[in-house]
Amino acid sequence: MSKVIVTGAPGFIGTHVVARLQRAGYDVVAAGRDLGDVTDASFWSGLPRAEHLIHLAGRSYVPDSWQSPAGFYSENITGGALAIEYCRRASAHLLFASSYVYGPPKRLPIDEDHPLAPGSPYALSKVLVEQLCAFHAQADQLPVTIVRPFNVFGPGQRREFLIPAIIDQIKRGGDIHIKDMRPRRDFLFVEDLAAALELTLHSPGGLRVFNLGSGSSYSVAEVIDMAQSIAGTQLVVRCHDDIRQNEIADVRADITRARSQLGWEPKNSLRMGLKLMLAGRCAEQS
Repeated sequence: MSKVIVTGAPGFIGTHVVARLQRAGYDVVAAGRDLGDVTDASFWSGLPRAEHLIHLAGRSYVPDSWQSPAGFYSENITGGALAIEYCRRASAHLLFASSYVYGPPKRLPIDEDHPLAPGSPYALSKVLVEQLCAFHAQADQLPVTIVRPFNVFGPGQRREFLIPAIIDQIKRGGDIHIKDMRPRRDFLFVEDLAAALELTLHSPGGLRVFNLGSGSSYSVAEVIDMAQSIAGTQLVVRCHDDIRQNEIADVRADITRARSQLGWEPKNSLRMGLKLMLAGRCAEQS
């Protein structure tokens, strides 16, 4: 099987991706921080030659990007540019993990041709790397796949993210404190994301862009109700009406392209993912 380098592993998503690829028989190199900094050219020069590079490394927590936009631009954009340079030298397929980059949706569900409107420094850093990818896909005939996962969740996610924060509070007991109950999000279980990333390694070519989500959206209130139903709790929920900057009311992915071109379909519902996490399979990873 092909050699695949996965940056950002170990880590929440990287750990799941590496495990899935290893089960599928790929020769996987987990290129984490122990090998160096992705913004340093020496990190890339020390990597072996591979047929595929899955670039997951970078900073990802949206509220932090408002506190330190320069740090996000530096790490995400420089790291992305050096990932492209590695693939140019190695003639490798680049799989770049972008994010939700559409801003307030003009239509639901959101397809890949929806106008881009990054609503945070984090999202902007992703869009700028996407532009670099598109440029080099055309100029160098570099095979590039861009995936835009919506709200990924699952075992190992850090506790400042919504679902781990809810589950942690349910497990501890007492009141559940939430900033805003209203936003609706399309939650994608991390194992389904890993499955999609594996499928993009099959016969890559040109520039491809895929939305990855469940195709359904749930409000924060609905997520809490579902989690409490699974856990058998009736904890008091206290909403602080602390609305995040540039908050979006509802997002829902159109995954028609991933279905038709990759043969991918998410297999895990939000309820199933919550069950797994409430059962204790959620050791935190960086």
